[in-house]
Amino acid sequence: MPHFPTDILIAGQWRQGAGEPLDTIDPANGRILATVHTATADEVDEAAEAAAKAAADPAWRDLVAHERARLLHRIAELTEQSADELAAVQTADTGKTLTETRALALSAAGTFRYMAAALECAEDSVTPSRGPYVTMSVYEPLGVVGAINPWNSPVASDAQKIAPALAAGNAVLLKPAAWTPLVSLALGRLITQALDEFRLPTALLSVLPGSGRVVGDAVVRHPLVARIGFTGGTGTGRSIAAIAAQKLIPASLELGGKSPTIVRADADIEQALAGVMFGIFSSSGQSCIAGSRLFVAREIYDTFVGELVERVRKLRVGPGTEPSTQVGPLVHHSHRDSVAAYVDLARSEGARVLCGGSAPEGQRYEDGAYYLPTVLEGLPNTSRTCQEEIFGPVLVALPYDDEDDLVRQANDSVYGLACGIWTRDLRAAWQLARRIEAGTVWINTYKQFSASTPFSGWKDSGLGTEKGRDAIRAYQRQKSLYWGTSGHPLPWAN
Repeated sequence: MPHFPTDILIAGQWRQGAGEPLDTIDPANGRILATVHTATADEVDEAAEAAAKAAADPAWRDLVAHERARLLHRIAELTEQSADELAAVQTADTGKTLTETRALALSAAGTFRYMAAALECAEDSVTPSRGPYVTMSVYEPLGVVGAINPWNSPVASDAQKIAPALAAGNAVLLKPAAWTPLVSLALGRLITQALDEFRLPTALLSVLPGSGRVVGDAVVRHPLVARIGFTGGTGTGRSIAAIAAQKLIPASLELGGKSPTIVRADADIEQALAGVMFGIFSSSGQSCIAGSRLFVAREIYDTFVGELVERVRKLRVGPGTEPSTQVGPLVHHSHRDSVAAYVDLARSEGARVLCGGSAPEGQRYEDGAYYLPTVLEGLPNTSRTCQEEIFGPVLVALPYDDEDDLVRQANDSVYGLACGIWTRDLRAAWQLARRIEAGTVWINTYKQFSASTPFSGWKDSGLGTEKGRDAIRAYQRQKSLYWGTSGHPLPWAN
């Protein structure tokens, strides 16, 4: 069994939080893994005050870029060395398969390593002079930033915010999801170890579990917090954006999705079948970029969907700790009930359930938060089932007749996060990808990510970007410097 942390990281100190106790549950069997005492608003204030002092400490403030990069490389090394432990903690806390959680831990290590490299390559600039002066543009840290992350992929999401924020020279207040705080705390311990090794203030990072209503709100509203990075639901994102606007601080928001995946008549069918299944049923569908609306060219619709359903029925559902498992439990029993309610809604809207549509039967599933991979058809794209994010293993199949009809339906959503296209015609793929309203489009692949490639959402799917070399600049302020070169007084009084 992995070690489950229970103390939380407040202002560089590991201690029991003064807030309400929080039981974290293994969704595979309903057992309590650990009880974490959450942070209070006063402890958020304590963490923010200490973070501001740490950010201003000369040991950190004056650390040159390549030395900050060394710190990030060390965090990457520790994360990679601890990948198995981090994976075990995250699988226990989220229900994900060990294959996926280990990949997420290694992804987190890769993010720290990439940001270290990007930091060493980041340059200030000398801009073209338009007078007797030399002009420069330089970048400086914001100070204290807040990072608020969801429960579905915490360790990777944490790295996507912490790594560029530290690279930029800031201190970070991390608020993990209330359902899944354990792996964020485990990552926090690795980061404080690296800070200790470099003799840097450990208050540069606090990990503050708790509810969004208490801890999240306190982080967002704190006067010392100069930027917010949030991943989660669109409604919460709108509330955070409103507070950020009042404070006149920047915010990046990665929000919901209802992503289309498109199978053209000329697609490689084997490739498309595997990709569609992976796009929606990996992570048990608990992914903002899940390909939950399947559009198939009408001339191949019956054949493709029929074969898809046969393969979905064979997916192996079970605990994430079993090597053969392909679809693990959902993160929490209440979330499983929410997914089930959406399938009931789909039935009331006239959907035909082609497979799934219920919790699996059998003793091994009785205490877990399981739900069968589900394929629905017979709904219009305007239905609630097709328009609202379910965040579970539920796919709706829809036929399309021509490309204009396809684009209209694919874009008929308040969301614009991702899209998948399956076709052998790369010219058609290019033209179709440019017409789709989404921040990321995959062609003949799905759910592939790179730390070097920006990720963003359109419409109600978000604001701003994460990843890429410009991620560091998003956590900095830009300053212009003018160096007079004429040697003469300004002539205004003459």
